[in-house]
Amino acid sequence: MRKTLIVLLGIGLATVSVVAQSPKAIDPANMDPSIKACENFYQYADGGWVKANPVPADKSAWGSFAQLADHNRDILRSVLDEVSAKKEWPKGSLEQKVGDFYASGMEEAAVEKAGTAPLKPWLAKVEGLKSDSDLASLLGELRVNGLAGAFNFMVAQDARESTRYIGILNQGGLGLPDRDYYIKEDPKTKEIRDKYVAHVTRMLELAGEKPDSASADAKAVMAVETQLAKASFTRVENRDPQKTYHKMTLAELEKLSPAFGWKTFFGELGVKQVPDLNVRQPQFFKAFAEMSTDVPPEQWRAYLRWHVINAMADLLTKAFQEESFAFRGKALNGIPEQEERWKRVQAATDRALGEALGQLYVKRAFSADAKARMIEMVENLHAALKDRIEGLEWMSPETKAQALRKLTAFGVKVGYPDKWRDYSKLEITRPSYADNVMRARRFESARNLAKLGKQIDRTEWGMTPPTVNAYYNSTLNEIVFPAGILQPPFFDPKADDAVNYGGIGAVIGHEMSHGFDDSGSQFDADGNLKNWWTDADRAAYKSRTDLIVKQFDAYEPLPGEHVNGKLTLGENIGDLGGLKIAYAALQKALENKGRPGPIDGFTPEQRFFLNWAQVWRTTIRDPALRVHINTNPHSPGMYRVNGPLSDLPEFYQAFGCDAGEAMVRPKEQRPSIW
Repeated sequence: MRKTLIVLLGIGLATVSVVAQSPKAIDPANMDPSIKACENFYQYADGGWVKANPVPADKSAWGSFAQLADHNRDILRSVLDEVSAKKEWPKGSLEQKVGDFYASGMEEAAVEKAGTAPLKPWLAKVEGLKSDSDLASLLGELRVNGLAGAFNFMVAQDARESTRYIGILNQGGLGLPDRDYYIKEDPKTKEIRDKYVAHVTRMLELAGEKPDSASADAKAVMAVETQLAKASFTRVENRDPQKTYHKMTLAELEKLSPAFGWKTFFGELGVKQVPDLNVRQPQFFKAFAEMSTDVPPEQWRAYLRWHVINAMADLLTKAFQEESFAFRGKALNGIPEQEERWKRVQAATDRALGEALGQLYVKRAFSADAKARMIEMVENLHAALKDRIEGLEWMSPETKAQALRKLTAFGVKVGYPDKWRDYSKLEITRPSYADNVMRARRFESARNLAKLGKQIDRTEWGMTPPTVNAYYNSTLNEIVFPAGILQPPFFDPKADDAVNYGGIGAVIGHEMSHGFDDSGSQFDADGNLKNWWTDADRAAYKSRTDLIVKQFDAYEPLPGEHVNGKLTLGENIGDLGGLKIAYAALQKALENKGRPGPIDGFTPEQRFFLNWAQVWRTTIRDPALRVHINTNPHSPGMYRVNGPLSDLPEFYQAFGCDAGEAMVRPKEQRPSIW
C-alpha cells in the first residue's frame, strides 16, 4: 500500500448509509480452533473464512480488500445508475459528465455497431510509419493520446529537488506483466509466452489482418518486446531511488541515445523547451535508441499496431473484450469469468473522472465524524512512532534528530481532497464511449504535461476517494488514506479500540514506516533524495533489514516459487513497523481510557492481532498467485500475517507462545527496527 498498495451530492439523489450493517468485528466463525495460534496464526485466525470463501468466478483473488471494494462498487453503482438515468443535468456539471460517461459505456449496442471504427484512425497513423525517422513523431502523438509504446514519459516531482517538477523517462513497452516473462526459461513462463503470441495473433485478426500476416506480426511483436525486456531493469533495481536517478539535459540524453529524435518526440508532446530530465534507466534508453534504427519499420508497425489495439480493446466490440480477457484473465490469472460490464465501465469511469465520481461517492459514504476519528488515530500513531524513535538504542542522536524532523514534517490526507480536480475542459457526451475515453486520456496527458515549469501542487492526490488502499509519497513526505478504505474491517466507528488499532491503526503505522523503509529512508524531511544517516546507523539499519530479506526469501507459496525478499522488503518493513507502532499506540489508548475486559473471550491484545489477520485473509488462484509472486512488491496475505507476527514478542505474550513453536522465530533471526 504505498505510492504504488486507489463528494458533492447530485440534485435529487437519495442518500445511503455510511456502511452496511456489519457483523461482529471479530467473528469466531471465521477462525479455525483446530489450529494452535502459536503454530500457524493465519490459519487459526482465518481458516474458517478461507474454507467458506472460494474465489468468486470473476476474480483472481478474494479477501477483505476485494470484499470492501465490492461494497464500495455497490454504492458507486447506485450513484451511476441515478445520474446516468437523467439527461437533463446542466451541461458541464459533475452529474452530466459522470452520467454521460457511464451511460455511453453501458450502450453495448452502440459499441457493437461502431465495430473497429474507433481503431481505424490510429491504425492509419501507425501505417504512416515508413522509416525510422517517423518513429519519434508517431510515439509522441500516441503518447499525447494515452496510447503508450516503447517507453513511458510523465511529469512528476524531482526526487532531488522536491520543490520542482521534472520530466521522467521510464522503461516500458511490454505487453506481458514483467521483463522476466521474456527472459526466464522455465516451462510455465515459456507456456505463457506461447499463449501471448497466440493472443496477439487473434487480436490482430479481429482488427482486420489476415491469419498469416497476423501470425508473422505477432512474432515480430514478441521479438521487439524481448529486446526491450532484455534492456530493462529488474523490479528490484527499480525500487532503488539512487539507481533510478540520472538527471540529464536534452543534449546529454541525445548523446546517450543519438539515434532517436528526442526533439521531435517532445515537440509532439507540446514541450517546446525541454528542461532537465530524469532518465531512470539509461541503459534501456541507449538500447531503445539503437533499436529505433536497427528494427525495420515493418516490425515497428506490427509492434505499435498491437499496442494500439491492446490499449483500446476494452472500448471495442465484445469479441475484442472476450479475447483480451481470455489471455489476461484466464491464461495469466486463472479467472473463469469476466466481470459484468457495469463493473468494468464503473472502473473506467473512476479512471477517467475519479474526483468527479469521488465527490458523489463521499457524500454518500464518508462522514465528518469518521474523518475526525481517523485524524485522531493518526495523531496517536505519530506520538507512538516518536516515542519509538527516541527510545532506539541502535540509532545515534544525530540520525534520531533527522528522523524526528522527518516525522514532524509528515503531511496527512484523509478521506478526499481539499481541492477537487477541475474537469471543466474535459468534454463528455453520450454518443460514443470510445470518444469519451480517448478525450479523457488526452485530458489527463495534457494535465500532466502542464505541470512542467509550475510550482508543486501539494493538494494533489494519487488515488481516488473510493479506492480501498492507502499510500506514502516519499517526495511529498505524506501519508494518504482515501475514504474507500475507512470502513470495516479496517476501520469501524462501532468497534473497540483494539480492533481499529489492529486494522486501520496498523495501516497508518505501515504508511508511516514507509517513510523509513529501505527506499523511503533515503528521502529527507523535505522529500529530497538526500542522505541524513550516519554511516554507522545506516549499517545498523541494513543489518536489521537483511534479516527481513532472508526471512521472506524462505517462504514458498507455490512449489519452487519463493517470495522475493528484496522486492517485497519495503512492504515487509512497513508491516513489521506498522504493527509495532500501532500496538504501542493501543497500549497508550488503553492506559488513557481504561482497560476493558475480554470480548468473546479475547483480550484487547488478542483482538488487535486477530483483526490484523482478518485484514489479510485471502483466497487466490494459483496462476494469479504466481503473477503476484513475480511482480508484486507485497507479500501474499498469509505471509503478511505470519511473517511479522513471528518476529514480535508482543504477539508471543498475547497468545502465550513459547520458544520452539512455529510462530516464535529464534531471537538471532528476529528483525527489530522500532
